Amino acid sequence: MKFTAIILSLLVTSLLATYGAVSIDEEVFGKSLGGWTKRDKAAAEYSLSGSTYRTYKPETSATPEGGIFISVRIDHIRGWLSSDDHAILEITVSPKGSISSAQSNIAIQGKSITSEVILSGAGAGKVLLAPDAAVQVGTDLIADLSAKLLRENIVEAGRVSFPAVLRHNYNKLFQAIRVDAPPAPTVATSIVPPSQCYAGASPCRRLCHAIQAWVSCHSGVGVGPSPPFAPPPSTSEMLCPFIFGTQATLNP
Repeated sequence: MKFTAIILSLLVTSLLATYGAVSIDEEVFGKSLGGWTKRDKAAAEYSLSGSTYRTYKPETSATPEGGIFISVRIDHIRGWLSSDDHAILEITVSPKGSISSAQSNIAIQGKSITSEVILSGAGAGKVLLAPDAAVQVGTDLIADLSAKLLRENIVEAGRVSFPAVLRHNYNKLFQAIRVDAPPAPTVATSIVPPSQCYAGASPCRRLCHAIQAWVSCHSGVGVGPSPPFAPPPSTSEMLCPFIFGTQATLNP
């Protein structure tokens, strides 16, 4: 059971290393909105279409697939004698840095207007690149939200423009997505002399010579005679160097 757990752990680690870490560059996102200068440097305020809005720093969490889930709060600032309107923009980013889905919610006058979950995907016969897919998700999200907002007979300019403000934040978020390069694989450079591999050695030493012999057959470089009567290594013996490290091949 323990052996199986080790193998599964190695496989999971290998899969996670395929892509680098996904993140949001908060500084780039903040600068695109005027800078994190409000609410103890936790928010940015800006004007669009004649109204003032406030965006807070995004909150992120990792997804099981290795991507991230992003949640951003956006306020419509209406003045001293009026209650602000609020919106939440939620985006799921894949391990590759592309947008997988998006959803938004607007709270106005005690009413909550929620969009459908917009999934990234191409129509029949179409292949969308990452930027094109992101544009399509953003377009569908705002279209759905705008249609629902229209049915509420909202007429105040700042409220009517709220979906456009969400689209503005969506575009800036997409531009701030970062994918770090995966770490370079570690390659063992030390070679154990064939003289150290003999029949009475440990399984790891016998495996060492077996590997060098295989390399010799495929590269034409001799590594010396095989140890007499060295039995082929078992599955557990073959995994020995990977479990205990390179030094395991040097010490019986």
